[in-house]
Amino acid sequence: MKAVTVHLLALSLAAAASAASAQTSPKTPAYTPLRPVSDCLRTDRINEWHVVNSRTLTVSNGPNRFLVKLQAACPQLSYGPPTLRFQSSKANQGTAPFSICGEAGESVRSMQPPPCPIQSVSRIDKATFDKLSAHAKRNGSGADQPTQP
Repeated sequence: MKAVTVHLLALSLAAAASAASAQTSPKTPAYTPLRPVSDCLRTDRINEWHVVNSRTLTVSNGPNRFLVKLQAACPQLSYGPPTLRFQSSKANQGTAPFSICGEAGESVRSMQPPPCPIQSVSRIDKATFDKLSAHAKRNGSGADQPTQP
């Protein structure tokens, strides 16, 4: 009986230690926005965009190139007129209305609803931009972006 009690006590301690270590392990944040905001994608300066697949876009505004990842597949970006509209987060609309940084509340949409939530935005070099864009299902310019907040 004593051996069973010791064995159960050892298992309980091991389970508690495992649960404690799982609780203290660092979690990847849901969003890791670009900083400073001046490094973010400026939607009023977009001159080229590509829908690489239903979850990936490449966007350029002059010499700056970006990889935009969506939270989920968004096939509606491949339909209708070649138009993409980016929406900044409510938090940034007052201070940086044309900035897309990869924050909660940012989205992109085509003429077909609903909007597609953005998961992340990262800067990429020209070679990566060209490589990804070469496989794009759809392309366009920034001529359809709003110029007023």
